[in-house]
Amino acid sequence: MPTPIRALIAFATGGLMLTAHASAEEFTAGQRQEIVKVVRDALKQDSSILRDAIAALQSDEGEREKTAARAALAAVKDTLVTANDPVAGNPRGSVTIVEFFDVRCPYCLKLEPEMAALLAQDRDVRLVYKDLPILGAASVLASKALLAARNQNAYEKLRDALMARARDISPPMIEAEAKRLGLDAARLIRDMEDKSIRDQIDANLRLSHILGLQGTPALVIGDSVLPGAVDETELRRAVAEVRAGKR
Repeated sequence: MPTPIRALIAFATGGLMLTAHASAEEFTAGQRQEIVKVVRDALKQDSSILRDAIAALQSDEGEREKTAARAALAAVKDTLVTANDPVAGNPRGSVTIVEFFDVRCPYCLKLEPEMAALLAQDRDVRLVYKDLPILGAASVLASKALLAARNQNAYEKLRDALMARARDISPPMIEAEAKRLGLDAARLIRDMEDKSIRDQIDANLRLSHILGLQGTPALVIGDSVLPGAVDETELRRAVAEVRAGKR
């Protein structure tokens, strides 16, 4: 569709996209009415015009978001992964995936089998966990417990247990799960109150704001952010693109 028609449609439908061809200051009230009439007539003759205009707007927005994400990632590249972050997969993997997650997020749970399948299939991927408790006090409690469990080399074991019982998270439940898994529950409870854990959660939250994350899960792979519970196929594609230098 020619650019002038796209601009006229956007202007007539509320000024969503004003280009050099058309801006609000260039038209009188009478001219605007005439533009609206032209657009309506065009839509009656070919309804695909509006569909194409919306698609173009969405494409433009998507490109802007990708550009902003790349700039944000470049700004935090030296602090995105720290020595304190829990790691799964191959700690020396050639490709790193950074996963921002909330234990109580149902979409994070949906991602679990997809990520597990990727790690089982590709032994050269490092998965870095970023606890991002955004779903209330129970999520904060769970994140503190997970980070405290690192001191007993039990982060992943406790993570699996808490994600499986996300609706039941409470201090007694965490203590019971810790005992069931063979952890020193009393030590875990003490370690949960360590200031370093609160600092790490706060750092993860700051990173999420810088990166403009809208929710969990969110994956950083190469110079891209993948929002939502993507499937194994998309994960493998993203990893392959990093190896090929395309991300």
